[in-house]
Amino acid sequence: MEYLRIRGGRELQGSVTLPGAKNSLLPILAAGILCNEPVTLKNVPDLSDLHASLQILRAVGWQAEFVQGTIQLLPAEKMKSIIPEKAAGAMRSSVFYLAPLLHRTGKVELPSPGGCRLGQRPIDIHLEGLVKMGATAAMQGEVLTLCAPNGLQGTEFRLRYPSVGATETLMMAAALAQGKSRLENVAKEPEVMDLARFLNRCGAQIRGAGTECIEIEGVPALKGATHTLIPDRIVAATLFAAVAAAKGEVHIKNVCPVHLAGVLELYKRMGMQLYQPVPGELIAGMQNRPKALGQLKTGPYPAFCTDAAPLTAAALLTATGETVIEDTVFENRFECASEFANLGARAMKQGRSIHIWGKKSYSGGSARASDLRAGAALVCAALGAKGESRIGGLEYIRRGYCDLEKTMQYLGADIVKISD
Repeated sequence: MEYLRIRGGRELQGSVTLPGAKNSLLPILAAGILCNEPVTLKNVPDLSDLHASLQILRAVGWQAEFVQGTIQLLPAEKMKSIIPEKAAGAMRSSVFYLAPLLHRTGKVELPSPGGCRLGQRPIDIHLEGLVKMGATAAMQGEVLTLCAPNGLQGTEFRLRYPSVGATETLMMAAALAQGKSRLENVAKEPEVMDLARFLNRCGAQIRGAGTECIEIEGVPALKGATHTLIPDRIVAATLFAAVAAAKGEVHIKNVCPVHLAGVLELYKRMGMQLYQPVPGELIAGMQNRPKALGQLKTGPYPAFCTDAAPLTAAALLTATGETVIEDTVFENRFECASEFANLGARAMKQGRSIHIWGKKSYSGGSARASDLRAGAALVCAALGAKGESRIGGLEYIRRGYCDLEKTMQYLGADIVKISD
């Protein structure tokens, strides 16, 4: 068993360059299947979810190579329509292959997708939109089968909730559909805009990404392209949380502050010093206990995002007062609350919310990640503890962070990976 041994109480100092965004990478990898020519992606982080995606691409016939932050994708000579069970079970993002494989093969079989255990995560909006475009859907045991032998047709579709994943699925479907599509009440996240930029580079005709309505004129085919991923705003939020917990000052490079507006506002209210020395960089500093934030609620972009919620909770464990954070997306977002308590902090899960009673210090202890962001939050919490902590569940952390322990070591943290 592997775990991180963290001896808290050391301030963080130094600089970090953000990797490309995991939440851009995964849908763009799937969208590559829509192309008839090679695709090159740059600024790619080395994550376990990346390697699961590469397994899917190779299984359906594509050649995929990852070397030093760059991915080269070469089109399949003959496409296959079955997504392998092991790769599908490793991550929820296997759903992104539905629309591309429907276009290229007329059929797709998807075993039950995996990922973090955050509660109910239905894909019904994805399926409703694909069915309205002409697909048929059937479940046989744990396998979802979609068919579209005559291709997909453009349509007008209003999402009943601005789901990021469904927006991306339907945007990929509409890119090669026959005719025009209009998608309303869509997600406006930066990663949605990044996918649209990639598809447009390949020859798609997508307008309105980043607004509540996206219009797509279907095209007969897409060529290849070279695309650099946007910076990972959730890794940036993780660094803010680590600095708030452990104190110190960190210089963050390759960052887009506009993408972090909802998070930056909260950390400024906590008392963090945040300033931009040059475009594309931020310096985050914290020397005192954070100020409590009262009642908070997550929401669709540009509001305070769900992925940053457990990280912000970790930052507030030593706050001067109480904070309650409600997550409106996942009912199990705050399973980390009991693990914070195992580290000596005062936190409790209450329905969809976490209640934090800030205290001047806490001891550290043993805790285990239950999902990706909870794992990163536990690392941040351990950095702020007075004593030694052991954080398990590293398989979750690796889904979204490349060597998080090495990043923190570089910044001066006393953190090592131990295998028993």
